[in-house]
Amino acid sequence: MIKKINYITYQTFPATTANTLQTISNIKYIIKNGVEVTLIFPLREVQSSSDLSTLKEFYNISENFKVIGTAHNLPFGKYRKLNRISFLVSHFYWSYSTIKNLEKKDYKTNEYYFTRSDWVFYFLSRRGEKVIYECHQYTKLRKLLIKMSLRNEYSKIIFLNELLKDDYSSRYILKNNYKVLQNGVDVEMFENNGSNNINEIIFIGRLTRFNNPRNIDFLFKGIAGLEDKYSLKIIGASKDELKLYTKLANQEKIQDRVTILESLSHAETIWHLQNAGVGILINSKSNQHSIRYTSPLKYFEYLAAGLKVVAVNFKAHNILPYSEEIIFFEDNNINSFRNAILESSNRESSIINNKSISLDFRVKSILNFLSK
Repeated sequence: MIKKINYITYQTFPATTANTLQTISNIKYIIKNGVEVTLIFPLREVQSSSDLSTLKEFYNISENFKVIGTAHNLPFGKYRKLNRISFLVSHFYWSYSTIKNLEKKDYKTNEYYFTRSDWVFYFLSRRGEKVIYECHQYTKLRKLLIKMSLRNEYSKIIFLNELLKDDYSSRYILKNNYKVLQNGVDVEMFENNGSNNINEIIFIGRLTRFNNPRNIDFLFKGIAGLEDKYSLKIIGASKDELKLYTKLANQEKIQDRVTILESLSHAETIWHLQNAGVGILINSKSNQHSIRYTSPLKYFEYLAAGLKVVAVNFKAHNILPYSEEIIFFEDNNINSFRNAILESSNRESSIINNKSISLDFRVKSILNFLSK
């Protein structure tokens, strides 16, 4: 029986990113399943806070847990140049010092650990701890760290999809130390039904990924070729992106049919989802993560909101749960996109079993796997 979990991550909180929302949502349901949680993370941004009331208000949760924000006197986030190198160096030193300091703190008695950090996974594994690592991407360094970490019989991995697992398992043997588990959704947030506008197309999330555009300009071209009854709403733009894409909408002469909003609270975003008709999954094919490894949190929120889903035809999208309900279009093919939107208008919204996509279901699977 698991009583306590240390959730140690190189993310920072509060933040508007999907990955931080996923972490907090996981913690919420770990607590709901009767497990105490301590969240440990670096205070690496100006807005970073280890105040529990601040996190509860920002993420709209009521659960109580212990929060430890550690000092981050490291280069990542302080300089624009050499950002990738500064991340690698800072991530390594923070992880090493944080795990080393576990020996001096009162939370060292916790038996189980959960992390999204490959370096935290490695250092905990060297100590022989019971640790589970949620793997979201494939890199050569991560491959090496996982291989060394799995020498610890208590180390385990969650892969977000089969393609990610396959790319690791093709390079070394995985035994009974892994589980493939796609993302889930906090279905409690969707208990109040909206009134879906079937002609409103919505995209939520950041408009760039890994510093590359997410092909939002393609969406504008697609909308421009549809009837005026179709509109597009985007939620998650930065101030600079808001100016850029507003200008682009004007150039495409669709400014009256496009609404661009900056990041909203989770509750506000869900309200907009429940009043839209079609959810969009789109990315640039410039990186393998978008093509093969992603398990978008927004997808599960689209399902929970009762939206029809239109997605670019990437392998990762093809293996999502309920992918048979997705209407696919070919990358950068305007006619294919328009046809997908038109097809969505003729489809009924799918009734998805909320239990199977819920975070509660996902967390129960994680706890069961960790305790074996």
